[in-house]
Amino acid sequence: MNTRTPVRRARFGDLLAAEWLKFWSLRSIPWVLAVGGLLILAFNLKSAQYTHDHYTPGDGDPAVMKQEALNVSFITGSADIVMLLAGGLGSIVIAGEYATGLIRTTLAAVPDRRAVLLAKAGVLTAVLLGFGVLTAGLSFALTQAVLADRGIGQSITDPTALRYVAAAALFAPVCGLVGLCLSTLLRHSAGAVVGTVVVLFFLPSLVTERYRWTADLLHALPFAAWQRLARTTLAGMRPTEYPATVVGSWTAYAAWALGSVVLATVVIQRRDH
Repeated sequence: MNTRTPVRRARFGDLLAAEWLKFWSLRSIPWVLAVGGLLILAFNLKSAQYTHDHYTPGDGDPAVMKQEALNVSFITGSADIVMLLAGGLGSIVIAGEYATGLIRTTLAAVPDRRAVLLAKAGVLTAVLLGFGVLTAGLSFALTQAVLADRGIGQSITDPTALRYVAAAALFAPVCGLVGLCLSTLLRHSAGAVVGTVVVLFFLPSLVTERYRWTADLLHALPFAAWQRLARTTLAGMRPTEYPATVVGSWTAYAAWALGSVVLATVVIQRRDH
């Protein structure tokens, strides 16, 4: 008589729970997120205070001042921190397992490699989306409170302000998934981090809007897409024959996020570990 207990196949919910535990098992991650969030808030509040101290009510084009009020709620330095933090976390989520050899144990326990990768991507997206919403939302609320007595503080009910905050919040998971994809391709922590920095930081600085094809390439990059979504007016910007569009920038966000997951899933399924 066979008395063996049947082995229950792992469900996707089980994989998510396991990846959630593995993600937070690195004690440095909560500190990295906390310090990164505090730096973002500090940079933005400092920028808001500077604007508050140097603005005289009634000065300047109202549309331009509205843009300036939004700009201080999530400055370029904050976007740089997000790219480094989110891209780095995305890189170590799977590259760390390659470095320690734990990936072999993981895939032996769960032969469905695509499910493993999707679970990692799901956990990473959830954490970074929460981080993005918290930091972008707090930054907006605090900086606009600083500017309120100058008459240029914005409300989140304004559609353009809501777009601004949403773009800042979603920027983190997009960058994180890019890092996850590169770490799956390279299987090396340092190489994945360097690759993420090259894609997110350096490529936008190497491409110009001089020609149609270079402009299209630039606008398709995550950082350039965030910059366009953060603009409520093009006044004061350097004129260009090929400006980015809001729809195109949202499409770039979606393409990088989904494309990174799809490519990583295909690679991990076909690669011999």
